[in-house]
Amino acid sequence: MATEIRLDLLDPQGMKMEARTPSGHAVIMDAAPDVGGTNEGPRPMELVLVALAGCTAMDVLSILRKKRQPLEGFAMEVRAERAPEHPKVYTDIDLLYIVRGNVDPQAVVRAIELSATKYCSVNAMLRKTARIRYRYRIEPSRPEASPVEGEYRMEEEAPAPAGAAD
Repeated sequence: MATEIRLDLLDPQGMKMEARTPSGHAVIMDAAPDVGGTNEGPRPMELVLVALAGCTAMDVLSILRKKRQPLEGFAMEVRAERAPEHPKVYTDIDLLYIVRGNVDPQAVVRAIELSATKYCSVNAMLRKTARIRYRYRIEPSRPEASPVEGEYRMEEEAPAPAGAAD
């Protein structure tokens, strides 16, 4: 099934644009002033990371809820590096899942694994050009309990960095 997006230039002299999604939502994008924008919206490549975080977060939340984990809060932090030359794709992405509640660490690892290997299509696309690191921190509700930190590592080989010799 095809997905159709409508994109309209909002400022004929600049770079501010509005994209309309099939679900009826509008997303404003813009560029920095040094390349003709007015900085009135995120850059397209920033939205790629937002899409990755949103995609994997929705997967992980859904899986933890199906496992009836006592989830009290959730956040993510994403850090990424881009290739120095055009097309400046992402080459390294670090995802940190911050889970609040007395959640089983194995359930968190499994949820991340399923998102990374099966469900998150944004992740599947980005893995073709970027090494993605999956870390998590569980912040328990019990005041006497310490946070639990860990990492999920995919078994398959990560792609070579952009521009690396064969």
